[in-house]
Amino acid sequence: MRIHFIAIGGSAMHNLALALEHKGYQITGSDDIIYEPSKGRLAHKGLLPDTFGWFPDKISTELDAVILGMHAKPDNPELHKAQELGIKIYSYPEFLYEQSKLKTRVVIGGSHGKTTITSMILHVLNYNAIAVDYMVGAQLEGFDRMVHLTQENEFIVLEGDEYLSSPIDKRPKFHLYQPNIALLSGIAWDHINVFPTYDNYVEQFRIFVDGIVQGGSITYNEEDEELKRVVEASENTIRKFPYRIPEHVIDNGVTYLETEDGPMPLEVFGKHNLSNLMGAKWVCQQMGVDETDFYEAIATFKGASKRMEKLAESKTAVAFKDFAHSPSKVKATTQAVREQYPNHKVLACLELHTYSSLNATFLEEYRGTMDAADEAVVFYSPEAVKIKRLDEVTEDQIAAAFKRTDLKIFADPEAFQRFLFTQDFKNTALLLMSSGNYGGLDFEQLVGLL
Repeated sequence: MRIHFIAIGGSAMHNLALALEHKGYQITGSDDIIYEPSKGRLAHKGLLPDTFGWFPDKISTELDAVILGMHAKPDNPELHKAQELGIKIYSYPEFLYEQSKLKTRVVIGGSHGKTTITSMILHVLNYNAIAVDYMVGAQLEGFDRMVHLTQENEFIVLEGDEYLSSPIDKRPKFHLYQPNIALLSGIAWDHINVFPTYDNYVEQFRIFVDGIVQGGSITYNEEDEELKRVVEASENTIRKFPYRIPEHVIDNGVTYLETEDGPMPLEVFGKHNLSNLMGAKWVCQQMGVDETDFYEAIATFKGASKRMEKLAESKTAVAFKDFAHSPSKVKATTQAVREQYPNHKVLACLELHTYSSLNATFLEEYRGTMDAADEAVVFYSPEAVKIKRLDEVTEDQIAAAFKRTDLKIFADPEAFQRFLFTQDFKNTALLLMSSGNYGGLDFEQLVGLL
């Protein structure tokens, strides 16, 4: 098949392009800008566009299909050309479903933890030499790509994002997958630019549960009250498997999971990750992995990229970088570091970077989320607010939202960097939470100070 990608440089899009090239498809693509690592990875396979921009002459009836990425706009000239010629246009999730119609689809969703749970499942399957197709939102150790597609594998494991499918398809991605085996980790309002009310957001999860294939299953975190209500109210004829945080102990900076064979040390920590682990165990068991084999494999899981990623550790200090940005993730991650390092000072830094986090109304959702930290810092860029065309956010609004009198707030990246670089990190656990980069923070230099 000949496939053209409109907006090939995206994190998900370029991985799908690489997966299809590996499968033997002829791939072309366009984008107006492509950053690393996508740029280098596409170039390595000869898929990097010669010139950045949109070129309608790349679209012809010789194409079997076009895959449209979210980075493109509805008035994209290549998209218009494809529509004029009647070429089949897929969104990213539509094409993944097309590739997996005859497979057992395992879909991992939820407002938080879905990348980690998907990564845990893939780690366990890989450890036990069980080959599956997959799509996951983070680069995993031991995996070449974030997307892998074959003809022969029975299962496909998909991270189920609730964000929109494409510029011309406003359905959440996870509505399109029609899972046989599904998991939901929790519901915490996010993506305020798409789902303006809490009820509207929750409705997307009701639709997802009702869209599970009849006779299929839903594995769900019963400690999330909203999720529990959604799942238990569904009249879909599916099996329902609840899970919760398992028994565990923390000793000298190591978390031990209580098992029938005694305490088992883990590489990951935090109640949210222990909850994620139990969800992954239920799914793996439905895929044929017994409990003993699961535990043996999960003991070596070190986490997904940018999820509680340990940047450095010395005799007296430790630093973590985490993708946390939504209120529920910030609270869970901060609490996890506090519990794992009870004798350290916890210095938690959060960058407000997403559309939701820079919305003056949504800011109220962050109240109390960093209370577990000894010292809390918030960084935001007024320039990012302007780029997103949002109303101005002030330091007073941020301070009022977090309701923490000692909260330090920085709007200048140089001032924030000076603050960090002049800290005494002795006996400190540093936590850097962001989906951005703090306006260009030099992480390597920072790590050298520990």
